[in-house]
Amino acid sequence: MLRIDLVAHRDAIVIGSGVAGLTTALSLGRATVITKGTLGWSGSTPWSQGGIAASLGRDDSPALHAGDTVAVSGGIGEQAVAALLTGRAASRIQWLQDLGAEFDRAADGSLALGREAGHSRFRIVHAGGDATGAEVARALTVATRAHRDIEVVEHAYAVDLIRRDDRVAGVLVIQASGVTAYLAPAVVIATGGIGRVYARTTNSPEVTGDGLAMAARAGATLADLEFVQFHPTALAATLDPMPLLTEALRGAGAILVDGLGRRFMRDVHPAAELAPRDIVARAVFAHVVGGQPVYLDARQAVGAAFPDRFPTVFEAAMKAGIDPRTQLLPVSPAAHYHMGGIAVDEVGQTSLPGLWAAGEAASSGVHGANRLASNSLLEGLVFGATVADAIVAARIAVTGDHFTVADHADGLSTDPEPDIEQQIRETMWANVGVVRDATGLERAIADVDALAPRAAGHLVARNMLDVARLVAESALARTESRGAHYRADYPDADAEQAHRSFIEPVAAPAVAFDAARVAGVGVR
Repeated sequence: MLRIDLVAHRDAIVIGSGVAGLTTALSLGRATVITKGTLGWSGSTPWSQGGIAASLGRDDSPALHAGDTVAVSGGIGEQAVAALLTGRAASRIQWLQDLGAEFDRAADGSLALGREAGHSRFRIVHAGGDATGAEVARALTVATRAHRDIEVVEHAYAVDLIRRDDRVAGVLVIQASGVTAYLAPAVVIATGGIGRVYARTTNSPEVTGDGLAMAARAGATLADLEFVQFHPTALAATLDPMPLLTEALRGAGAILVDGLGRRFMRDVHPAAELAPRDIVARAVFAHVVGGQPVYLDARQAVGAAFPDRFPTVFEAAMKAGIDPRTQLLPVSPAAHYHMGGIAVDEVGQTSLPGLWAAGEAASSGVHGANRLASNSLLEGLVFGATVADAIVAARIAVTGDHFTVADHADGLSTDPEPDIEQQIRETMWANVGVVRDATGLERAIADVDALAPRAAGHLVARNMLDVARLVAESALARTESRGAHYRADYPDADAEQAHRSFIEPVAAPAVAFDAARVAGVGVR
């Protein structure tokens, strides 16, 4: 029998407390935020070194920014969605400043603009050099804490979506106090990406694809799952997650060299180190798997200015015993960002009424097969607000007491299962990583299926396993190479596959419950 200790009725529920989640909550003005960590420190946003792309320069425009976004998308980026994203970038930067965010300034007092790979103009806004995400998270957290109509539920694990008939009507949550059924007419998944299903990743431990797994079990349409972006320059140290060596370092003139000190990217692409990320990542990966170390050399480009210009990278490198002012930085690709996710339209609506998604957990097609650098924080800022506007306009109401939730949603352990989780991560890195082929992808599917019985009772491991299988199956189905998806057995792009991919998962078996029969009822 399904155990529920409390039913809590809310106006709107936002699952996730990163840039997309908090932007949605603040834009709604009245919402409950569910986060499995601590507000301000959970997920990818606080650790994002890259900046926010916005066409603020005199020689720039939203159209140019949109053009760059589509140009790196592998031919399948959604032009209209890219125009929506870039057209609202400047106002989102101003909104953050109005909340108190402090960005780096040029000598004349204007916002300092950097340039990163794939961008045709200087348009990257940074904070603290390489601490943009931390500043964005700080500003959003302060605003959220100060908002009297936003409730934050910390250290709470969202388990599965609750449905009433054909619509999503809430989420089942495990807290220290028990199991709560949070019911609301609008639920927003803003749980971030899937990086932790890979052994090498820049993502924090919380980023385990929970929202994607929940949406799949509820039967929501998913899109573009095969497109996983591997950042080409993660610090190849023994740290987990691997510290990110921001793209801005290469934008500032840092170069990639092999073990002999030879700069090799000029032989790979005309833009050299500033080529699109997938190209740089594969070039670095080819050296690494061939037994040749790769280093990022920032000694001349940054040198003694490291502590001031890139304090986050400097601290991480020194922690690993490397002084980047005078030493080379060993690098490796690492899972960084997921272009795929829960399929949404231009306002963040999923295929299930009552369910929206924003940020990295969503897939609007704006990134296509490859994300343009520094469009990720922007995506959360723009579409978090867009989702909120759509929810307000929808004026939804959910009535009645009879609901359903995925079977086996109760009785799950929230404790980590390091052995199972590490096996998932290792097989994904080995077989569904930077370079893929049918043999490896089939092996990955078999490996995760073999782990299923052991993962069944563990919330995080179950989510990671579900996500791993979905990504591997999607990568197996796309028999071509496009953007971040590279098949060694199909190394060329296929014009007939120049389109997005969609999956219609079969909803998990459900169990019914009567909210009126639960002893505790909370209304806010």
